[in-house]
Amino acid sequence: MVFNVRKSNRKIITDLPRKVKKIENIWIPMKDGVKLSATIWLPEDAEENPVPALLEYIPYRKTDATALRDSLRHPYFAGHGYASIRVDIRGSGESEGIMYDEYLKQEQDDALEVLDWICQQPWHTNGVGMFGKSWGGFNSLQIAARNHPALKAIMTICSTDDRYADDVHYKGGAVLASDMLWWASTMLAYNARPQDPQLVGDVWKENWIERLDKTPPFVYEWMRHQTRDAYWKHGSICENYDDIQIPVYAVGGWEDGYTNAVFRMLENLNVPRKGLIGPWTHEYPEMAVPGPQIGFLQEALRWWDHWLKGKETAIMDEPMLKAYMNDGYTPQTYADYREGKWVAEENWQQQSQQYEPLYLQSNGQLTEQPATHHSSVHITSAQQHGLYAGVFCPFGLEGELPADQRMENGYATCFQTTPLEENLPLLGFPKLHVQFSSDQPLANFIVRLNDVAPDGQVTRMSWGVLNLTHMNSHEFPEKLVPHEQYEATITLNAVGYRIKKGHRIQVALSPTYWPHIWPSKEEATITVNLNDKTNLVLPVREDQEIDDNVQFEQPETTPVLEIDQLHDPSHSRNISYDVTTQQWTLVDYTDEGIRKLKTNGIESGSISHNVYTIREGDPLSAAVNCDWEIYVGRDEWQTKVVTNSRMTADENYFYLANKVVAYHNDEEVFSKETTEEIPRNHV
Repeated sequence: MVFNVRKSNRKIITDLPRKVKKIENIWIPMKDGVKLSATIWLPEDAEENPVPALLEYIPYRKTDATALRDSLRHPYFAGHGYASIRVDIRGSGESEGIMYDEYLKQEQDDALEVLDWICQQPWHTNGVGMFGKSWGGFNSLQIAARNHPALKAIMTICSTDDRYADDVHYKGGAVLASDMLWWASTMLAYNARPQDPQLVGDVWKENWIERLDKTPPFVYEWMRHQTRDAYWKHGSICENYDDIQIPVYAVGGWEDGYTNAVFRMLENLNVPRKGLIGPWTHEYPEMAVPGPQIGFLQEALRWWDHWLKGKETAIMDEPMLKAYMNDGYTPQTYADYREGKWVAEENWQQQSQQYEPLYLQSNGQLTEQPATHHSSVHITSAQQHGLYAGVFCPFGLEGELPADQRMENGYATCFQTTPLEENLPLLGFPKLHVQFSSDQPLANFIVRLNDVAPDGQVTRMSWGVLNLTHMNSHEFPEKLVPHEQYEATITLNAVGYRIKKGHRIQVALSPTYWPHIWPSKEEATITVNLNDKTNLVLPVREDQEIDDNVQFEQPETTPVLEIDQLHDPSHSRNISYDVTTQQWTLVDYTDEGIRKLKTNGIESGSISHNVYTIREGDPLSAAVNCDWEIYVGRDEWQTKVVTNSRMTADENYFYLANKVVAYHNDEEVFSKETTEEIPRNHV
């Protein structure tokens, strides 16, 4: 992903309380002989005056890919009296071994050994904190649940407590087509990069070939588990929140793909906990867009100082949840800033929210009263519905956010209110209760919640999906009996949004949402009964006095690494339609550019090209193709990896194919192709 260091409203800090030294590479031995690679930032006098430690443990290559990002926060923490440690997971970066999948028990076991190692160092005292964004947020939770005595608190950013229901694989029991293969193809390419010869010596090439040969495409295992089985329960801390016995600070953003988990963890964890939700995409809050950004390094330091140093920082005297309430905005596929205000909740319990129901009417209205004459409406399939949804988990690039939903609404069945007489603030989970029948045994139900401006522009506020065969259980799905009556609840993504006076609330219903959701094998028509059992409930939140006390410092950072930008980045996202074949095509292209780190001379970059195609009226035509080119080199040592991943399906099977080709100085040194046929299971 393109990495931008945003400098607006940013204070550059050059004088830290303690001078910092950096250990570029140190090996942490595991019991089985594998060595993990770490970079450590320390106060210069740490051996004479030992310090607590902070651990970030991720697979994204500290020597090149995250080097710039790491240089923002690790020196800051070290300068404030911490050993800040960045470790590459087994099978990634310079670390030895093979990575066979994400979040394996081996990954957690290694982390426990890393914690043991930290505790044995002469510069360490008083415990360890663990933090990370995305993968590092996931495993911070997972490792906290293993209860190592040295781990005293965590910060989990842009992560989830539920690997099945709320990650890049499945959503609402449906296959997340936009991300299932894309993320697997990303890790296939990322894992295929070699170790740095300057750090490991001549064995780099032998190790590289072994890594290329043994690291599997993760998508095969993900698609073998289409229900919530033991595979997904592993690493999902929601299976038993009481496994976590240390304080948790959970952070998310409204444009991120993982915000729902913040609310669930605040409600269900039984430890000291904090939640923070800004307007942000999948990035750290001091640099994420849309703004406003906050001084998240200072906020993190307050957390660590409280739990690792016993300082009085007042952080635990503040409300449990701080969230940014977006003011209503017009649809934008990119936003640098969102108008709004910070709000706070002393405690978060979903059942204590104020819900206001709106009932669907046969004339297309949403009203406060149920329909007096019960009727029904047919929700029909349109395979192209969803192309303007944006990406599932935006990183802050141009074109990632949902476009004007008027381009979607012709393919859905919509209901809307009259213009609001006053502002309506929402905070929490909207839900649609629905009484329905389906003409097919397999069907998805997608709900979009929209804000309709007086000029007709339509902004998507939230969305949700339910694979209707999963309405009673994600673990034990049941086919629908065609035309039989059912009742279900579709929970939409959490929202923090103030709908403006004069705007309308709109709900849009459909059985399809491509490319986010892989289509059912038959086009389904869902008949929705319009009565008191079919209604939209909204989490209404009035302003409170406590809101006026929410404040954060401005972002600050230590100086970052110097780089040479050898090739500029670019990004595009295009939709096209072939009227002769009735095929819709979405092409997402990202050129990360190539940059050279002046500290170690490493050059790195990547290009990803993702194509999603589908034909009108033909759910079996759905196809995803993901191509990557990824570069790592230095002077006369240059490597390139080219990968291709493809996913299609017929009535009975998903068909998956992956290819990896590796080059050293333009000479092909490795090539491997694999395929899998995996039965469809209630999807």
